[in-house]
Amino acid sequence: MTARQQPFSAAVTGLGLVTAAGVGAKAAWHTITHDCAPGGVSRPDELMDLPCDFMYTVGDLDPAEVLGVATQRLMDRFSQFAVIAAREAVADAGLEPETWDSARVAVVIGSAHGGVSFYDEQHTTMLQRGARRVSPKLAPLSVINSAASSVCTDLGVHGPSFGVATACSSGAVAVGTAHQLLRAGVCDIAIAGGAESTIARLLVASACQMKAVSTRRDKPSAACRPFDVERDGFVVGEGAGLLVLERPEHARARGATVRAQVSGYGASSDAYAAVAPDPDGTGIERALRTALADAEVAAGDVGYVNAHGTSTVVNDLIEAMMLERVLGDHLLVSSTKAMTGHTLGAAGGIETALTVLALEHQLVPPTANLEVPDHRIPLDLVRQEARPARFDCAVKTSLGFGGHNAALVLTRG
Repeated sequence: MTARQQPFSAAVTGLGLVTAAGVGAKAAWHTITHDCAPGGVSRPDELMDLPCDFMYTVGDLDPAEVLGVATQRLMDRFSQFAVIAAREAVADAGLEPETWDSARVAVVIGSAHGGVSFYDEQHTTMLQRGARRVSPKLAPLSVINSAASSVCTDLGVHGPSFGVATACSSGAVAVGTAHQLLRAGVCDIAIAGGAESTIARLLVASACQMKAVSTRRDKPSAACRPFDVERDGFVVGEGAGLLVLERPEHARARGATVRAQVSGYGASSDAYAAVAPDPDGTGIERALRTALADAEVAAGDVGYVNAHGTSTVVNDLIEAMMLERVLGDHLLVSSTKAMTGHTLGAAGGIETALTVLALEHQLVPPTANLEVPDHRIPLDLVRQEARPARFDCAVKTSLGFGGHNAALVLTRG
């Protein structure tokens, strides 16, 4: 008989956030827990005549000022966000790229669409000015792995790096994949999460046709309302959320502050439909139960869930019923998308970082715009203002188009 292997927990030592609620983890956390309101609401010209003509965007950041004009031009906007978030996360972890073993550092970044903004721009250029005016940078800037590539180049990382594409669960899958790489001993440090910027007419037009987005054009700041009885769709957001994860012995050896731990990961596929989730919620349930077993955590130990909570009629109800079925009704639940927008492939990274902050501060972020909870949802939904609470374990759930599900179990550092 072989000795029973102990569960593995990756140490979270750094966070980096670029969101509509604020740039930088401290600023975003303050907006979300104190202001309880969405950040930058904008109406890009590209969306002017669409049923949904607004987004939650990162309005108070000029990437050229942070990165330099020459560097900024070598990246699509989603990659720019990834590099800015990675720099913050690495600095927050107290790491110095000049001194680490770069071959033992991994970068795993999820995105649903990659450089769609640049792609959309170049498509317009071709239609208006001809094929000869299309940029030769289109392919390298628009592919999904370009965010990971840009981070590696910026920080001098030589370990394994790749992009993850599982639609709206991409960021959470990236964090879970980093957890697995660290457990396997492939690396000592992993920079993981998600990045997205979808200010693209074609993409938003498609979301409108799917009837997936809110059409509350009269009051866009109140449009995203997860779990509310009057929810009518999500609001597209942009941003990036990256975490520095380390093997626990590596973090201890350098005296790093452990902000929280990623203790379990589970993933699954609905195998049901291209857009709609499995109506029974069995796919995300499978991912959650796998994550709990991976962490060796009992359902009763979970005190808070940062839900996927997109503000769509179907998704919110399915997810809520699944959470009650697996975890019971004792725990606190909220969705922070009402303040960041649905950042698609970046959502899992951003929201995992916010879950780390919730554990660290023992404060549950609220669900903005949740005025009248759907009576069919049997959960303690935290709404309107942050709620202090004592909990040592939290869960992050993510669901993606195509039936890609992911769940992460996080514990206090």
